[in-house]
Amino acid sequence: MTHDFYWQQMRTLEVLSSLSHRNGDLSGYLKEIACGVNELISTDWSVVTICQQGFGEVLASSINLDRKIGTYAVHGQLSGTVIETGCSLVVEDTKNCTEYGQAPEGYQAYLGVPLRTSQNQVIGTICSFHRQPRDFSQQEVNIVELFAERAATAIDNYYLYKQQTQFNQVLEAEVARRTEELKAAQAQLVEQERLAAIGEFAACIIHEIRNPFTTVKMGLNYFSKLDLSEAAKLRLSLALDEGNRLERLLQEILLYAKPQALQLEPIYINQFITKIVESLHMPEAEGKYIDFISLSTDVQILGDQDKLKQVLINVIRNAYEAVAVGNTIKLDIIESNTNQVVINIQNSGAVIVPEVLSKLTQPFYSTKPDGTGLGLAITKRIVEAHGGKLVITSSLEEGTIVSITLAQR
Repeated sequence: MTHDFYWQQMRTLEVLSSLSHRNGDLSGYLKEIACGVNELISTDWSVVTICQQGFGEVLASSINLDRKIGTYAVHGQLSGTVIETGCSLVVEDTKNCTEYGQAPEGYQAYLGVPLRTSQNQVIGTICSFHRQPRDFSQQEVNIVELFAERAATAIDNYYLYKQQTQFNQVLEAEVARRTEELKAAQAQLVEQERLAAIGEFAACIIHEIRNPFTTVKMGLNYFSKLDLSEAAKLRLSLALDEGNRLERLLQEILLYAKPQALQLEPIYINQFITKIVESLHMPEAEGKYIDFISLSTDVQILGDQDKLKQVLINVIRNAYEAVAVGNTIKLDIIESNTNQVVINIQNSGAVIVPEVLSKLTQPFYSTKPDGTGLGLAITKRIVEAHGGKLVITSSLEEGTIVSITLAQR
């Protein structure tokens, strides 16, 4: 008996010494524990389980299972008793002693030991089963409890590591998000400073251009009153048209470059857009129609009425220009779940290819022969000054949609 005890102690130390969790393979480590326990106390089957909220799962088994044992309810099971009491449990014959719960089919003897963390929390069990009835000595119970301590520490550390990893990922994502916000804020500040410098420079240049240009235009208008030849009238008409175009360009450069100072006030969006649609009179709308779908319940936004009116008229004019006579453009308002309203202006004109679509709001880019390329750029600046967003999409199925998103008041 003394020789067997000595051998068992030495073998226990040998198995414990061979356990290694340095490679982070929790499943392999727990399997080594299950196999070590099975060998040392001479049982037919040993498992390491984890239990949470009344359900258990086998993490490691001393024998290769034909199929994976899924999550199971521990209530009414022997392991459920170990979890509830937090104490080791020995049942010599589960067929004769059923008060502690049922054993797996084909097994009779049972030894269960709780896995207890350093915070004294029971998180699972080491369970050993034998096909024939048998008793377990206190020495065997002590051996399994020793291995249970190792298993509990490994599982606890693993889940702590997973939690820390998850926290680090969340933290990294938050840092990345804040960094992007900071970059965006810095870019916006640089853009504001650039636009301010451009505005100041443009104001000086345009002032210097306007004075002589006004004189030139007055001269052209004077000549238009004279009796000229048809060729001279044609040249004069072209000069006046180009003069008007230059005047519009100078005005839009000033409008784009100067800071967007907003006169904010509450605006009922349905009423505001209805009034604009009803008062629209533009050559581009001749023979064309607009279908306005308002919100079922009017909502308020905080905005500058004059500037938002300028935005809508510009986008609606572009939509009219894109469709043929007899066609209808669609204007609707959608209330989002994030306390925002989205104004969509949709036309069924020709599809805009992606390489052009991405440039439409860039300054001085235009697809129109007589366009200044500043209309949509100014529109975008006004929308963004309101804290909103302007998005343009185009597809064969839906046509071109300009979406203006604004915050509700």
